[in-house]
Amino acid sequence: MELLLRSTRVVTPEGVRAAAVAVTGGRIAAVLPHGTEPPPGTPVEELGDDVILPGLVDTHVHVNDPGRAEWEGFATATRAAAAGGVTTLVDMPLNSIPPTTTVPHLRAKQAVARGRAHIDVGFWGGALPGNLDDLRPLHDAGVLGFKAFLSPSGVDEFPHLDRHDLDAVATRIAELDALLIVHAEDPDRLAGAPQRGGPRYADFLASRPRAAEHEAIAALVDVARRRGTRVHVLHLSSADALPLIAAARAEGVRITAETCPHFLTLAAEEVPDGATEFKCCPPIREAANRDALWAGLADGVVDCVVSDHSPCTADLKVPDFAEAWGGISSLQLGLSAVWTEARRRGRTLADVARWMSTAPAALAGLSAKGAVEGGRDADFAVLAPDETFTVDAAALHHRNPVTAYAGRTLTGVVRSTWLRGRKVTDHGTPLTGPPALTAPTGRLLER
Repeated sequence: MELLLRSTRVVTPEGVRAAAVAVTGGRIAAVLPHGTEPPPGTPVEELGDDVILPGLVDTHVHVNDPGRAEWEGFATATRAAAAGGVTTLVDMPLNSIPPTTTVPHLRAKQAVARGRAHIDVGFWGGALPGNLDDLRPLHDAGVLGFKAFLSPSGVDEFPHLDRHDLDAVATRIAELDALLIVHAEDPDRLAGAPQRGGPRYADFLASRPRAAEHEAIAALVDVARRRGTRVHVLHLSSADALPLIAAARAEGVRITAETCPHFLTLAAEEVPDGATEFKCCPPIREAANRDALWAGLADGVVDCVVSDHSPCTADLKVPDFAEAWGGISSLQLGLSAVWTEARRRGRTLADVARWMSTAPAALAGLSAKGAVEGGRDADFAVLAPDETFTVDAAALHHRNPVTAYAGRTLTGVVRSTWLRGRKVTDHGTPLTGPPALTAPTGRLLER
């Protein structure tokens, strides 16, 4: 035993209980009774009533590095993640230049990330028109799965798949028994929606109708049913698609779904006109839709809650919703935002741990992550669940001080974050460890 963390509230797979967590070699050796005394000389971290959660696993993060590092980089993204209790993130293949669509491109991204990551980092590969023959090499090189768009992505270097391309990609990914994760909006429905532009949020919302999500998910279900592919719906915003996903799963289609903190905590009725820090695609919808997404989580139709942290420089958030970059910066705030709303709705920290750690770890195949139990990595988020704070965008650790949560009071303060038994943040401040250790110590993960 190299370390013992003791708390009256530890979130374990068996429930929340008083316990002492023993750490050896960066792994959880055992979860012991609270009063267990360690061998003489063993460091003990007394956490009182603060809650030990499994470190969050955020499988939907746009780091943008290399190529758009002025938007976000590995050092700043992982520092923000650690401050928010996230101990593992998986980087999306687009918004960096080059995108992660070939093995050389993957290696270029890994080279940039190496030595800069404060937490562990994995990588999704990209599935584009024309890169079908790159999928197996990327799979063999260790990507955790493949992302595709069914509508324009917003960047020229990452085009979307049409129905023919989707079928070919799904077939190849099924042969690999890999995972296909999909931005599901139908391009024809989007093209047919009113495109007024300007500062009114209502006009932007009308430009991204719920039917676009529903039809794209229906196409994804169809191809998954025919080809046997494992598929995952990214950032579900429309609750209208929940019955479709539930029915597909009931008949044996291998489909999972995620939603995001902003869809669970924000509502269209509250978005001020011109406030494009709230713009994302698909969009934040009405409060009634938000309630239905919470019901989907409670029913198990929605599996995961992940950030879709998609930052940009402040100048790209112009007050015209048609022209502004679409993306919500929330990497550091997801746990507190979700817990604020979850506790109001009678949900527990065990629920939050399942949605934000256990299920995303399982989705990405990261078997060492996602739970406080023997044999897993000693990754922890220590939370003061009853304390509140007001979000100051300028004090956050991601690169650009823009967030839809600015000025909001959230409940749940992350006291510290631990990566493989080593404290990496203390009250939101990144730590560099012993005097001889000056570089971040996150690892690059491969399948």
